[in-house]
Amino acid sequence: MKIYFISIILLFISCSKEKNSEPENEKKVVGIQPYEQFSVNEAKLISFVIDSFYRMETKVLPAKPLPKLAFTKIKSPRYRADSIIKTQNQNIPKDVYYVLGLTNQDISVTKNDKTGQILKPKWKYCDFGVMGLAYRPGKSAIVSKFRIKSKNHKQEMLRLRKVAVHEFGHNLGLPHCSNKNCVMTSAAEKLTTIDNEKLALCKNCKKIINYNW
Repeated sequence: MKIYFISIILLFISCSKEKNSEPENEKKVVGIQPYEQFSVNEAKLISFVIDSFYRMETKVLPAKPLPKLAFTKIKSPRYRADSIIKTQNQNIPKDVYYVLGLTNQDISVTKNDKTGQILKPKWKYCDFGVMGLAYRPGKSAIVSKFRIKSKNHKQEMLRLRKVAVHEFGHNLGLPHCSNKNCVMTSAAEKLTTIDNEKLALCKNCKKIINYNW
């Protein structure tokens, strides 16, 4: 009877360990995906930023072309951000959990109201240029440098870091924040919003993801 009882305990412990052990792709590694001619050094910068800001392991992936199916000419030649993150989400490498794409190209989305209708004026919002897009929560995000350019390189790099941290924050489940100093505040179609915000999370956003460093 004792042997039988011990066997059950050992079986329970074994099953618990098996249940709690994460498969290889559950290491939560963030794959930084540069597209086409995106600077290798800037990709490494974003890799470092995500690593240091969110305390997550990162890995710069080999550069590759943007998905052809994402290309559009509705208003001007650019790429649909929703198509990019969908393609990324369907093709996540085995050794990473998230994919954060980086591109120099212009990217766009269709902006809808609460009823699902395209915001007015339709000509403006049917294919609206954005700085980034991400699933919330999810495993895929894209950031574009096209709309954050500046003659001041230091300012441009700070904008890039903020947008990358913002979009990946959405992947972790963070919504837009009403605190204008928080990096998760909505840009509200203004570049000045990004310049005025801090590269930091407010107390409320920290609580959401148990950010304690």
